[in-house]
Amino acid sequence: MTTPAQTDVAIIGGGPVGLATALSLESAGLSVTVLERAPRAVWAEPSFDGREIALTHHAVHTLQKNGAWDYIPESAICPLREARVETGKFPHPLRFDTNGQGVDALGWLVSNSHIRRALFAAAAERPRITLLDSTSVETVRQNPAEAVVHHSHGQTAAQLVVGADGRFSPTRRRAGIGAIIHDFKRSMLVCRMAHESPHHNVATQWFDEGQTVALLPVNGMASSIVLTLPRDDIQRLLDMPRDVFNQEIMQRVGNRLGQMRLVSTRHAYPLKGVYAHRFAARRLALVGDAAVGMHPITAHGFNLGLRGQETLATEVAKAFSTVGDAGDARALRRFERQHRLITAPLFAGTNGIATLYTHDGAPFRQLRQAGIRLADSFTPFKNAVTALLMDREVQPPKAS
Repeated sequence: MTTPAQTDVAIIGGGPVGLATALSLESAGLSVTVLERAPRAVWAEPSFDGREIALTHHAVHTLQKNGAWDYIPESAICPLREARVETGKFPHPLRFDTNGQGVDALGWLVSNSHIRRALFAAAAERPRITLLDSTSVETVRQNPAEAVVHHSHGQTAAQLVVGADGRFSPTRRRAGIGAIIHDFKRSMLVCRMAHESPHHNVATQWFDEGQTVALLPVNGMASSIVLTLPRDDIQRLLDMPRDVFNQEIMQRVGNRLGQMRLVSTRHAYPLKGVYAHRFAARRLALVGDAAVGMHPITAHGFNLGLRGQETLATEVAKAFSTVGDAGDARALRRFERQHRLITAPLFAGTNGIATLYTHDGAPFRQLRQAGIRLADSFTPFKNAVTALLMDREVQPPKAS
């Protein structure tokens, strides 16, 4: 038998939340091994995948604290000045901005590929982080004293295994942890388009009849287009010629940004929300989408993932320093309890909003219009939502 390599924590999945978890735990003095299926070249230099991440103030502070923010070029960071919610042709949008907040941005939009690249670069510099690329996990044996991960390069023994391998997490499944899976029976197309009219750093979420459109500003005269439609319609858009695609997108967004042209690859993702029945088991914790995979309507999925890994790292670090065990069951229970308190209301509320705003029957349209009118006139509600969007517990960071 091969003697397993020893580490304090083994993380399965080297995506952005997995790498952020590694950085947080390493900063607390633990040794961490990250196991990732992708080859190192792809892991270190991920290609554009269409997704723009709306980072809150807290999320950017976290990326600054773990050293990743310095690796994101300033030209790739777009401040978000205002967010609007619209429904159909109802002429009264719901607006959120920073007036009275003492800052000039609700948050910052950064491409997912830039975030992944920055987190990998930061992790690669840490002496107590081992990055294992091209690694397929076969089994995880959770023993009372340690967990052993059997993978394509051998075995890794750890006090704690962290599953950070996505919303359809094999790690979660191997541990026998079920999940609520909400299939919205839609797909989301994302791409970047240049346009002739300025976006003024305003993000728009538009619930139109038969479709949902998000226009997310990026630096320059360009925006990320997020279009939600039935799966067959998304596939048709993926396959159509660029010039025909440009014309259809202009029509779908109501020509509000003038002439538009595709300047990136097109990508599609199925819309499924996931909420794990448990976030922890014996010597195991789930973070990111493996724990909670949010509908993108609130743009809070990655931010919640960062919150979750931060909570986990805090509890694990306490246990490691006091009882010498990163997989201490009491610490994992505290992590689970705290993360569930934060995520359960957001998951349920987001699914409810998504259901209300994607049905086109007359009662739903009338409810949406009435809700937007009422919400826009109720200042305490707008202030509460603005605070949620910003997640501002710390001073806003400056782009490097």
